[in-house]
Formats: sequence, C-alpha cells, structure tokens
Amino acid sequence: MSKAGTLDLASGVGGKIDKNEVLSAVDKYEKYHVYFGGEEEERKANYTDMVNKYYDLVTSFYEYGWGESFHFAPRWKGESLQESIKRHEHFLALQLGLKPGQKVLDVGCGIGGPLREIARFSKTSVTGLNNNEYQISRGKADFMNMPFPENTFDAVYAIEATCHAPDPVGCYKEIYRVLKPGQCFAAYEWCMTDAYDPNNKEHQQIKAEIELGNGLPDIRLTHQCLDALKKAGFEVVWDKDLATDSPVPWYLPMDTSHFSLSSFRLTAVGREGSRKTGSCPKGSQRVQAFLEKAAEGLVAGAK
Repeated sequence: MSKAGTLDLASGVGGKIDKNEVLSAVDKYEKYHVYFGGEEEERKANYTDMVNKYYDLVTSFYEYGWGESFHFAPRWKGESLQESIKRHEHFLALQLGLKPGQKVLDVGCGIGGPLREIARFSKTSVTGLNNNEYQISRGKADFMNMPFPENTFDAVYAIEATCHAPDPVGCYKEIYRVLKPGQCFAAYEWCMTDAYDPNNKEHQQIKAEIELGNGLPDIRLTHQCLDALKKAGFEVVWDKDLATDSPVPWYLPMDTSHFSLSSFRLTAVGREGSRKTGSCPKGSQRVQAFLEKAAEGLVAGAK
C-alpha cells in the first residue's frame, strides 16, 4: 500500500463509504468544523462519526503522499522524508525502552506502518487499535473504551492519534488502565504552543484550518495535554517540542515555496496531478481542498 499510485488514489477515495455517498459525507464532515460554521462541542459529541468520515475520505490521499506512516517527523540535513519518519518511530521505541517479547499497544495505528516498523525494530509484539474500519479490519475499537482488561500491556504508544479524542483525560485514563503498573506510555501529540493567542483572528483561522484538514475536535495547548496526563494518573518524566531542534523544518514537504522530488506527491502540484488519472467519486476535489487548507494552516502555524 505504501506504493499507492494515482489509480489506487482514485479508487480509494471514500474508503468504506459508498462512492455515490462521498459528496454527502464531505458535506456532513465539513459542517462539523468552525471553518464551515460548526461548533467544537458538536465535534466532541460526534467525534466517532467525524473521525471515521475523515479517515474514510482522506486515507487514500495519505497513502499516495506519505506511504504507510501518516505522521510528521523532525528531519536531519541530508535525510529523506521516509528516513526521518522511520528514525522518529525508532526514537519512540527507544524512549520506551522496549525489549524483545514485550506486549505493546499502538493507540490509533492507522494502516499499521509505524506498528510494523516498531515491531521489527524492537522485536516486540505490537497490537494495533483503530476505530476506522477502512484502515484496519482487525483491532477495530474506540480508544475511549478499549476492549482490553486492566494491566495488559508492557508499553503503550500513540503517534499523532490521541489528538482525535474528545476528552484527553478520559483517553489517557483508558491507556493508564490497560498499562501494567510501573510501565510507560509515550506519545507524539499535536499541541498548540504558548505562542497561540485565542483572540488573534489569524491564529483562529490557522487553528480552524488545521482542525478541518486533520479531523480534530480541538487542538489543545501543550500544558493542557500535560495536565490531562497527570489527571489520568501518569507521572510526566519527559516532554519536549521536537520541532524546535529540527535542522530541516518538519513542515517542509507541504511548503509551496519549496520543491523536492522526494516529497513531490505531498505538494499541491503533485496532489493535483493525482486527480488527472482515474475516476474519482464526486466530492474528491472537496477532500483535496480541505487537505490543502490543512497544509496551509500547518505551514503558517509552524512559521
């Protein structure tokens, strides 16, 4: 799936949604968001529907652009995008101190790219949890109500996934419950920095674009995520904004002022080219449009 081409993208748009219903699903998804007049509380109350519609609509675009691992990564000079993504996954495994044979949970595993990479790297047994049926047929469950008994896992991690939770404390409590006593949870989390001004119109627009284009009920401030972890029972032993020390900006593949053959599929031109081949269902251009908004918001927010 990591080598998905334009025909795969064309046939995959909409995921489990009937191709004739894609446009209607786009309408419903967009209306959840501030950018189209939606309310945060409605997104939180209907997060399962919102997030499922999002991943049904965008997964084929993600596979086309990113491969099997749908996340960002700090990047070293001379390092390709895919190399940085793998190193980012290995770093998480090392931070957890994973040992061969341990039982590990991936919360929000997507189509399983990081899960397979971390399992190979650490020689552990990794279970994937995901509430989107199109992305995964086994391990389908809600991370707000996990189908595991207490004290099941030796380690738990989440890569840009728990940001979809409507209630971070509730989500982290579930992770705490299934984790064995004394063991660790590590995550890459989407957060707003303290530079965010809720009264600044430009900041509001950037936040709204990111929420729309990434299926988020809200984007929490860093200290809110840390407080939620503590309220769930965790002791925070280390936290860091990895973007600040990235020699190559993490957002570079989406920056329209930069061109790279290695990340061409992530650019607006590359995504536009993908629409020229195959027969995409009605609504596909709208999906591409809100993904473009996300890219614009992410680059503007990072800069």
